[in-house]
Amino acid sequence: MEADYVVIGAGSAGCAVTYRLAEAGKSVLVVEHGGSDWGPFINMPAALSYPMGMKRYDWGYVTEPEPHMNNRVMACPRGKVVGGSSSINGMIYVRGHARDFDTWAEMGADGWSYADVLPYFKRAETWHGDAGEPAFRGSDGPVHVTRGTRKNPLYQAFIDAGMQAGYGATDDYNGYRQEGFGAFEMTVYKGKRWSAASAYLRPALAKPNCDMVRGLVQRIEFKEGRATGVRLADGSLIRVRCEVVLCAGAINSPKILMLSGIGPAKHLAEHGISVVADRAGVGQNLQDHLEMYIQYAASKPVSIAPYWSLWGKAAVGAQWLFTKTGLGATNNFESCGFIRSSAGVEYPDIQYHFLPIAIRYDGQMPPGGHGFQAHTGPMRSPSRGEITLRSQDPAQAPKIQFNYMSHEKDWRDFRRAIRLTREIFATEPMAEYVDHEIQPGDAAQFDDALDAVIREHAESAYHPCGTARVGQRNDPMSVVDPQTSVIGVSSLRVADSSIFPLIPNGNLNAPSIMVGEKAADHILGRRVPAENLTPWIAPDWQSTQRESHAVKAAAE
Repeated sequence: MEADYVVIGAGSAGCAVTYRLAEAGKSVLVVEHGGSDWGPFINMPAALSYPMGMKRYDWGYVTEPEPHMNNRVMACPRGKVVGGSSSINGMIYVRGHARDFDTWAEMGADGWSYADVLPYFKRAETWHGDAGEPAFRGSDGPVHVTRGTRKNPLYQAFIDAGMQAGYGATDDYNGYRQEGFGAFEMTVYKGKRWSAASAYLRPALAKPNCDMVRGLVQRIEFKEGRATGVRLADGSLIRVRCEVVLCAGAINSPKILMLSGIGPAKHLAEHGISVVADRAGVGQNLQDHLEMYIQYAASKPVSIAPYWSLWGKAAVGAQWLFTKTGLGATNNFESCGFIRSSAGVEYPDIQYHFLPIAIRYDGQMPPGGHGFQAHTGPMRSPSRGEITLRSQDPAQAPKIQFNYMSHEKDWRDFRRAIRLTREIFATEPMAEYVDHEIQPGDAAQFDDALDAVIREHAESAYHPCGTARVGQRNDPMSVVDPQTSVIGVSSLRVADSSIFPLIPNGNLNAPSIMVGEKAADHILGRRVPAENLTPWIAPDWQSTQRESHAVKAAAE
């Protein structure tokens, strides 16, 4: 087998790269170890809790015991399926804040400022929004971005509560103004999950110059420092005429790089791997978002809890199966918020996902019937972890150590996020629906009690990134240069969330797709002109945290 380009991984970025290269007339082979994304568990949006943890769709990765989280071994789901994690995620569409990407450029990622990446966000999407500033949005891209109907009264009550607490509203958090409360956006189209496979891969595979190969990658082959092909675990070799593009994600991309001899030389030697390029940054800089479910029992029967009974699920499933409408056609995350935790914070550092039911991500409900919750946590943790190898065996999972909550700032920020959330739920629009707090619970008021709850109950938001960071070639911790080429070798690029130098402000599917779009242009030697649109920043951010009143002392 041979092609101009071999793309490793048919996930969010890999599908975008594959489509754009095939569209340009290049011959492309995409290598994917996962299976088909056909079936209701993936395609019905409301069934989002099922694919995670299913061996058929998920790599099943877990962390090493996390030392600051009661030594818990925590889940790290990654999509092992066509479409990658875009086929098993919550379908929430968040680009990140403009200042995230300006910070990337300040960290050495030349050409990755907001002005540079905005055209690629726009090129990727077809936006179906009914409010906001259209200049910031795309109208004819492969990714359909929609909003829910917000029929449940709790959705609007949450938005109103955020506004009454002084945080303002946003018509479009992916456009001019992220800060505030408003409608969430999702990758759902005509009632079905709209994954990267739907958006990019299937149109690419319909072209005669694109094909997909199933298999587990053992390593990338090199000759005199040039990538010449991809060796699969069954021994077969795919030869490449131009370049290999590694798009296996924040966990598997550094693993494959190290198995191929690119990484920290000492670590590679420990596993008997010959060094092709000594890059200390491979597997380092691992970042994630940690979140808590702030849960309340409802005083009125307004939640969607009745639909989580056996008969309720059957009714929802039947309606979706035959009409692609109803509760099965939404991820049920239909309102959100982005706030600044204190004065002096330039742009939001806390995110809210609101859900009109009290339920865990794995689908388990606490006792008590009707309820609701907000998922919240700090967006810019200073903690950093790493990915390392266990052995040379490509079938063996790598070691994953996020090192969650390893800085004192993490604890201050998380406590503040919980206390600010309680203030929001105490405002009149939500207070009328509150019976009592389920989690953290009324007993958890002081720092020590909150810290104990965080250690025991905080969960990953499943946003790993940063393990092959983009930066300048003279930076020893950079893995790829601003053109996404791996430093120290030739004919190899990385294009996925592993190249993020800093985690963006929100969910990662949208920026991962953007990386795929932009990397394809670097490969093809072209670029979309930068767009210098100015996003909204609170004019008094240095002195004020919100519009109505300052942060209470308890939140400090």
